[in-house]
Amino acid sequence: MADNSGRNVVLGVTGGIAAYKAAELTRELIRNGFSVQVVMTDAARGFITPETFQALSANPVFSDIWDTRVRDNMAHIELSRGKDAVVVAPATADFIAKIAHGLADDLLSALCLARACPLIVAPAMNREMWDHPATRRNIDQLIRDGVVILGPASGDQACGEVGMGRMVEALEIADAVAALLTPKMLRGTRVLVTAGPTFEAIDAVRGITNQSSGKMGYAVARAARGAGASVTLISGPTSLATPLGVQRIDVLSARDMFHAVKKHVASTDIFISVAAVGDYHVVNPRTQKIKRDGRNLKLELAPNPDILGWVAGRPRPPFCVGFAAESEKLREHAEAKRRAKRVPLLAANLVQRAIGADDNEILLLDDEGSHKLARAPKEKIARQLIAHVARLYKERKR
Repeated sequence: MADNSGRNVVLGVTGGIAAYKAAELTRELIRNGFSVQVVMTDAARGFITPETFQALSANPVFSDIWDTRVRDNMAHIELSRGKDAVVVAPATADFIAKIAHGLADDLLSALCLARACPLIVAPAMNREMWDHPATRRNIDQLIRDGVVILGPASGDQACGEVGMGRMVEALEIADAVAALLTPKMLRGTRVLVTAGPTFEAIDAVRGITNQSSGKMGYAVARAARGAGASVTLISGPTSLATPLGVQRIDVLSARDMFHAVKKHVASTDIFISVAAVGDYHVVNPRTQKIKRDGRNLKLELAPNPDILGWVAGRPRPPFCVGFAAESEKLREHAEAKRRAKRVPLLAANLVQRAIGADDNEILLLDDEGSHKLARAPKEKIARQLIAHVARLYKERKR
């Protein structure tokens, strides 16, 4: 199954205020399974210490082109060999100009020139610097040279101005790196993912929901996008950021989610139902807030549509993947659900070990039997799941 374990990246950090975001990026890359080697410019050391990156990456940090820790004093060669990518974040206007013109007067710029792997650059600078014709020429040159440019984003800047020039967020960069280096097992396919909880209104302010964070569904959407698929994510209410390159549709109730699925399923090759969809909704919810009067309140509940069952029961259904969150007898209950809904693959976990957590362990159930995915960050579990989905989908198409 696809994994980033054994993947190695160089993270170059240059001298901008956004250097603090590189610490978070280090954590995100490691969480995605990468080994990270940090290389800093002298200017970057004025914003954040090497010790921070050493602690986060568990690797020594380099900044001196003559570093004697590297054999033959050729750090610019040795540190770039065997790497899967070089990521420079933040990349200042000065550093972009240097690599656009092939200058190599420090370790990081020399390493970028001597590399034998993809280069990914995340610009970060004042809006006027970004809009300057010289910077635009340099960016155009890097694109022609095959460099991947991420961002920048628009927003508040450290100088107090507002506009283009902010470094994109660490999670987006980590997603982009993972996507760039992931085998495109699902290239040309259309994947529809549901994620998060649903909310069933009781009155104008109250409702019935569940504890789903949406993290697993969002990780699956990112992994499918990284595997080359065109991904649509139908999401219940969460505070999570939209995965890079994914079309997101926000819904509230189970019936809202059902309507959105019905609208998009006809053009779907693979449907992955990760959302924790509420089983019931309130009949005749109040339009105004119910006032407390000390008496018991009775609610009449009606069943919500079975979204996965409806999709799997279509005359020509997409390849369907279900999720089952159980509190006991995991394999027994999950396999019964898989057979009842007639889906080729079902991912099951215990709710007490997964809801709200950043990691997960999953039991995959298909016609071949069961396959355990050991506890790991949800991003890694999602990539393993997508690799399994891709294999079964291709076998079924054949």
